[in-house]
Amino acid sequence: MNAVNRAKNKAVALETTLLVHGVPSNAAQPLASELSQIVTDQGASPALVGVINGVPTVGMTDQELDSMLAQDLVLKANTANLGVAIHQKAHAATTVSTTMELAAAAGVKLFATGGIGGVHKGYSKHLDISSDLAAFTRFPVAVVTSGVKSILDVESTREALETLGILVIGYQTDSFPAFYLRESNAQVDVRIDDPADLALLIKSELARTGRGIVIANPIPAQHELDKEQWQGWLDQAKSDAEQSGAAGRAMTPAILGRLHEVSNGETLRANLALIRANTLLAAQLAANLD
Repeated sequence: MNAVNRAKNKAVALETTLLVHGVPSNAAQPLASELSQIVTDQGASPALVGVINGVPTVGMTDQELDSMLAQDLVLKANTANLGVAIHQKAHAATTVSTTMELAAAAGVKLFATGGIGGVHKGYSKHLDISSDLAAFTRFPVAVVTSGVKSILDVESTREALETLGILVIGYQTDSFPAFYLRESNAQVDVRIDDPADLALLIKSELARTGRGIVIANPIPAQHELDKEQWQGWLDQAKSDAEQSGAAGRAMTPAILGRLHEVSNGETLRANLALIRANTLLAAQLAANLD
Protein backbone atom coordinates (compact mmCIF):
# COMPACT_ATOMS: atom_id res chain seq x y z
CA MET A 1 0.00 0.00 0.00
CA ASN A 2 1.55 3.28 -1.13
CA ALA A 3 1.19 5.77 1.70
CA VAL A 4 2.41 9.12 2.94
CA ASN A 5 3.84 8.85 6.44
CA ARG A 6 4.57 12.13 8.19
CA ALA A 7 4.22 10.68 11.68
CA LYS A 8 6.90 11.78 14.14
CA ASN A 9 8.12 10.33 17.41
CA LYS A 10 5.58 10.23 20.22
CA ALA A 11 2.75 10.60 17.71
CA VAL A 12 -0.97 10.53 18.44
CA ALA A 13 -3.25 9.46 15.60
CA LEU A 14 -6.44 11.50 15.07
CA GLU A 15 -9.27 10.35 12.81
CA THR A 16 -10.91 12.35 10.02
CA THR A 17 -14.42 10.88 10.30
CA LEU A 18 -15.12 13.09 13.33
CA LEU A 19 -14.09 16.19 11.39
CA VAL A 20 -15.83 15.34 8.10
CA HIS A 21 -18.98 13.59 9.31
CA GLY A 22 -19.25 14.37 13.02
CA VAL A 23 -19.28 18.17 13.34
CA PRO A 24 -20.62 21.09 11.26
CA SER A 25 -18.29 21.80 8.36
CA ASN A 26 -17.32 25.25 9.63
CA ALA A 27 -16.22 23.72 12.94
CA ALA A 28 -13.99 21.02 11.47
CA GLN A 29 -10.78 22.95 10.83
CA PRO A 30 -10.89 24.83 14.18
CA LEU A 31 -11.47 21.53 15.99
CA ALA A 32 -8.57 19.89 14.16
CA SER A 33 -6.33 22.79 15.19
CA GLU A 34 -7.54 22.58 18.79
CA LEU A 35 -6.90 18.85 19.06
CA SER A 36 -3.48 19.23 17.45
CA GLN A 37 -2.58 21.92 19.97
CA ILE A 38 -3.68 19.70 22.87
CA VAL A 39 -1.29 17.02 21.63
CA THR A 40 1.57 19.43 21.03
CA ASP A 41 1.19 21.01 24.47
CA GLN A 42 1.93 17.62 26.05
CA GLY A 43 5.15 17.16 24.10
CA ALA A 44 3.68 14.74 21.57
CA SER A 45 3.02 15.02 17.82
CA PRO A 46 -0.46 15.05 16.22
CA ALA A 47 -0.94 12.80 13.18
CA LEU A 48 -4.24 13.32 11.38
CA VAL A 49 -5.14 10.24 9.34
CA GLY A 50 -7.08 10.11 6.08
CA VAL A 51 -6.99 9.18 2.40
CA ILE A 52 -6.14 12.00 -0.02
CA ASN A 53 -6.72 11.33 -3.71
CA GLY A 54 -6.33 7.64 -3.01
CA VAL A 55 -3.19 8.00 -0.93
CA PRO A 56 -3.40 6.84 2.70
CA THR A 57 -1.85 9.63 4.74
CA VAL A 58 -0.68 9.65 8.35
CA GLY A 59 0.01 13.25 9.33
CA MET A 60 -2.24 15.24 7.00
CA THR A 61 -1.52 18.92 6.43
CA ASP A 62 -4.05 21.71 6.90
CA GLN A 63 -4.24 22.05 3.13
CA GLU A 64 -5.06 18.36 2.71
CA LEU A 65 -7.79 18.61 5.31
CA ASP A 66 -9.19 21.67 3.54
CA SER A 67 -9.22 19.70 0.29
CA MET A 68 -11.18 16.91 1.96
CA LEU A 69 -13.65 19.28 3.61
CA ALA A 70 -14.28 21.01 0.28
CA GLN A 71 -15.70 17.81 -1.25
CA ASP A 72 -19.48 17.44 -1.48
CA LEU A 73 -19.30 13.76 -0.57
CA VAL A 74 -16.46 12.01 1.26
CA LEU A 75 -16.41 8.25 1.72
CA LYS A 76 -16.37 7.00 5.30
CA ALA A 77 -13.72 4.31 5.02
CA ASN A 78 -13.65 1.16 7.11
CA THR A 79 -11.25 -1.75 6.70
CA ALA A 80 -13.56 -3.36 4.12
CA ASN A 81 -13.77 -0.46 1.66
CA LEU A 82 -10.42 1.27 2.27
CA GLY A 83 -8.99 -0.43 -0.80
CA VAL A 84 -11.84 0.91 -2.92
CA ALA A 85 -10.97 4.49 -1.97
CA ILE A 86 -7.34 3.84 -2.83
CA HIS A 87 -8.26 2.22 -6.16
CA GLN A 88 -10.61 5.05 -7.11
CA LYS A 89 -8.06 7.69 -6.06
CA ALA A 90 -10.72 9.25 -3.86
CA HIS A 91 -10.71 11.25 -0.66
CA ALA A 92 -11.86 9.19 2.34
CA ALA A 93 -12.32 9.91 6.02
CA THR A 94 -11.01 7.18 8.29
CA THR A 95 -13.10 5.50 10.97
CA VAL A 96 -11.64 3.84 14.06
CA SER A 97 -10.74 0.63 12.20
CA THR A 98 -8.99 2.32 9.27
CA THR A 99 -7.25 4.86 11.49
CA MET A 100 -5.87 1.93 13.46
CA GLU A 101 -4.76 0.17 10.29
CA LEU A 102 -2.93 3.16 8.86
CA ALA A 103 -1.51 4.24 12.23
CA ALA A 104 -0.11 0.76 12.85
CA ALA A 105 1.49 0.73 9.39
CA ALA A 106 3.17 4.04 10.26
CA GLY A 107 4.38 2.82 13.64
CA VAL A 108 2.01 5.07 15.61
CA LYS A 109 1.02 3.43 18.90
CA LEU A 110 -1.54 5.88 20.36
CA PHE A 111 -4.87 6.93 18.87
CA ALA A 112 -7.48 9.24 20.41
CA THR A 113 -11.10 8.87 19.39
CA GLY A 114 -14.53 9.54 20.87
CA GLY A 115 -16.17 6.12 21.07
CA ILE A 116 -15.46 2.85 19.33
CA GLY A 117 -18.07 0.97 17.35
CA GLY A 118 -19.49 -2.30 18.60
CA VAL A 119 -22.47 -4.61 18.69
CA HIS A 120 -25.73 -2.99 17.64
CA LYS A 121 -28.95 -3.32 19.60
CA GLY A 122 -32.07 -5.12 18.47
CA TYR A 123 -33.35 -2.28 16.29
CA SER A 124 -31.18 -3.75 13.53
CA LYS A 125 -32.93 -6.64 11.78
CA HIS A 126 -29.64 -8.35 11.01
CA LEU A 127 -26.40 -9.08 12.83
CA ASP A 128 -24.54 -5.77 12.90
CA ILE A 129 -21.10 -5.61 14.48
CA SER A 130 -18.61 -2.84 13.80
CA SER A 131 -15.33 -3.67 12.06
CA ASP A 132 -13.67 -1.68 14.86
CA LEU A 133 -13.75 -4.75 17.10
CA ALA A 134 -11.91 -7.00 14.64
CA ALA A 135 -9.38 -4.22 14.04
CA PHE A 136 -8.18 -4.56 17.63
CA THR A 137 -7.14 -8.15 16.88
CA ARG A 138 -5.03 -7.06 13.89
CA PHE A 139 -3.43 -3.70 14.65
CA PRO A 140 -1.21 -2.98 17.68
CA VAL A 141 -2.53 0.45 18.60
CA ALA A 142 -3.72 1.68 22.00
CA VAL A 143 -7.01 3.50 21.50
CA VAL A 144 -8.13 6.06 24.06
CA THR A 145 -11.92 6.10 23.96
CA SER A 146 -14.88 6.93 26.18
CA GLY A 147 -16.05 3.36 25.75
CA VAL A 148 -18.59 2.40 23.15
CA LYS A 149 -21.17 4.72 21.64
CA SER A 150 -24.23 4.79 23.91
CA ILE A 151 -26.64 3.96 21.07
CA LEU A 152 -25.11 0.47 20.83
CA ASP A 153 -25.31 -2.60 23.04
CA VAL A 154 -22.59 -1.66 25.52
CA GLU A 155 -22.55 -4.89 27.52
CA SER A 156 -22.51 -7.13 24.44
CA THR A 157 -19.69 -5.07 22.97
CA ARG A 158 -17.69 -5.50 26.15
CA GLU A 159 -18.28 -9.26 26.01
CA ALA A 160 -17.15 -9.31 22.38
CA LEU A 161 -13.90 -7.55 23.29
CA GLU A 162 -13.25 -10.21 25.92
CA THR A 163 -13.99 -12.98 23.43
CA LEU A 164 -11.49 -11.43 21.02
CA GLY A 165 -8.82 -11.27 23.73
CA ILE A 166 -8.61 -7.48 23.78
CA LEU A 167 -7.29 -5.90 26.98
CA VAL A 168 -9.60 -3.18 28.29
CA ILE A 169 -7.92 -0.78 30.72
CA GLY A 170 -9.93 1.70 32.75
CA TYR A 171 -8.17 5.00 33.30
CA GLN A 172 -9.24 6.10 36.79
CA THR A 173 -12.37 3.95 36.48
CA ASP A 174 -13.55 0.43 37.28
CA SER A 175 -16.55 0.68 34.96
CA PHE A 176 -16.54 0.42 31.18
CA PRO A 177 -17.92 3.82 30.13
CA ALA A 178 -20.78 4.35 27.68
CA PHE A 179 -19.74 7.44 25.76
CA TYR A 180 -22.12 10.14 27.09
CA LEU A 181 -22.39 8.22 30.37
CA ARG A 182 -19.46 7.58 32.71
CA GLU A 183 -20.58 4.12 33.76
CA SER A 184 -22.31 1.02 32.40
CA ASN A 185 -23.07 -2.43 33.76
CA ALA A 186 -19.78 -3.70 32.30
CA GLN A 187 -16.36 -3.66 33.91
CA VAL A 188 -12.79 -3.16 32.72
CA ASP A 189 -10.00 -5.74 33.00
CA VAL A 190 -7.82 -3.51 35.13
CA ARG A 191 -7.89 0.01 36.53
CA ILE A 192 -4.80 2.22 36.31
CA ASP A 193 -4.77 5.76 37.65
CA ASP A 194 -1.25 6.96 36.74
CA PRO A 195 -0.42 7.87 33.11
CA ALA A 196 3.25 6.89 33.45
CA ASP A 197 2.33 3.44 34.77
CA LEU A 198 -0.32 3.08 32.06
CA ALA A 199 2.23 3.94 29.36
CA LEU A 200 4.54 1.18 30.63
CA LEU A 201 1.73 -1.39 30.37
CA ILE A 202 0.79 -0.18 26.88
CA LYS A 203 4.37 -0.52 25.68
CA SER A 204 4.83 -4.05 27.00
CA GLU A 205 1.38 -5.30 25.99
CA LEU A 206 1.52 -4.01 22.41
CA ALA A 207 4.90 -5.68 21.97
CA ARG A 208 3.77 -8.91 23.64
CA THR A 209 0.52 -9.47 21.77
CA GLY A 210 0.61 -7.53 18.51
CA ARG A 211 -3.02 -6.63 19.28
CA GLY A 212 -4.70 -3.34 20.05
CA ILE A 213 -5.69 -2.12 23.51
CA VAL A 214 -8.78 -0.26 24.67
CA ILE A 215 -8.02 2.60 27.07
CA ALA A 216 -11.40 3.45 28.58
CA ASN A 217 -11.49 7.10 29.66
CA PRO A 218 -14.91 8.25 30.94
CA ILE A 219 -16.37 11.54 29.76
CA PRO A 220 -15.44 14.33 32.24
CA ALA A 221 -18.01 14.33 35.05
CA GLN A 222 -19.17 17.90 34.40
CA HIS A 223 -20.06 16.99 30.81
CA GLU A 224 -21.88 13.70 31.46
CA LEU A 225 -25.49 13.65 30.25
CA ASP A 226 -28.41 12.92 32.53
CA LYS A 227 -29.22 9.23 32.05
CA GLU A 228 -33.02 9.56 31.90
CA GLN A 229 -32.92 12.59 29.63
CA TRP A 230 -30.43 10.81 27.39
CA GLN A 231 -32.70 7.78 27.09
CA GLY A 232 -35.62 9.99 26.07
CA TRP A 233 -33.56 11.66 23.39
CA LEU A 234 -32.32 8.28 22.14
CA ASP A 235 -35.82 6.80 21.92
CA GLN A 236 -36.99 9.79 19.89
CA ALA A 237 -33.95 9.75 17.59
CA LYS A 238 -34.30 6.00 16.93
CA SER A 239 -37.97 6.37 16.11
CA ASP A 240 -37.30 9.27 13.76
CA ALA A 241 -34.45 7.43 12.04
CA GLU A 242 -36.59 4.36 11.45
CA GLN A 243 -39.44 6.45 10.07
CA SER A 244 -37.02 8.13 7.67
CA GLY A 245 -36.17 4.73 6.19
CA ALA A 246 -32.58 4.60 7.42
CA ALA A 247 -31.13 1.08 7.56
CA GLY A 248 -27.81 -0.77 7.67
CA ARG A 249 -24.75 1.46 7.71
CA ALA A 250 -26.97 4.53 7.39
CA MET A 251 -28.76 3.85 10.68
CA THR A 252 -26.07 4.99 13.12
CA PRO A 253 -25.35 8.30 11.34
CA ALA A 254 -29.10 8.94 11.10
CA ILE A 255 -29.60 8.38 14.82
CA LEU A 256 -26.59 10.51 15.76
CA GLY A 257 -27.78 13.33 13.53
CA ARG A 258 -31.24 13.31 15.09
CA LEU A 259 -29.73 13.14 18.58
CA HIS A 260 -27.92 16.41 18.00
CA GLU A 261 -31.22 17.96 16.93
CA VAL A 262 -33.56 16.60 19.61
CA SER A 263 -31.03 17.35 22.37
CA ASN A 264 -30.58 20.92 21.14
CA GLY A 265 -26.88 20.29 20.62
CA GLU A 266 -26.20 18.77 24.05
CA THR A 267 -24.96 15.46 22.62
CA LEU A 268 -22.58 17.28 20.27
CA ARG A 269 -21.20 19.37 23.13
CA ALA A 270 -20.67 16.22 25.19
CA ASN A 271 -19.01 14.54 22.22
CA LEU A 272 -16.55 17.40 21.85
CA ALA A 273 -15.79 17.41 25.58
CA LEU A 274 -14.90 13.73 25.63
CA ILE A 275 -12.77 13.85 22.48
CA ARG A 276 -10.77 16.71 24.00
CA ALA A 277 -10.26 14.68 27.18
CA ASN A 278 -9.28 11.56 25.23
CA THR A 279 -6.84 13.52 23.09
CA LEU A 280 -5.22 14.95 26.21
CA LEU A 281 -4.78 11.51 27.78
CA ALA A 282 -3.47 9.98 24.55
CA ALA A 283 -0.92 12.79 24.27
CA GLN A 284 0.21 12.28 27.86
CA LEU A 285 0.63 8.56 27.21
CA ALA A 286 2.49 9.14 23.94
CA ALA A 287 4.86 11.54 25.68
CA ASN A 288 5.65 8.79 28.22
CA LEU A 289 6.44 6.16 25.58
CA ASP A 290 10.13 5.70 24.80
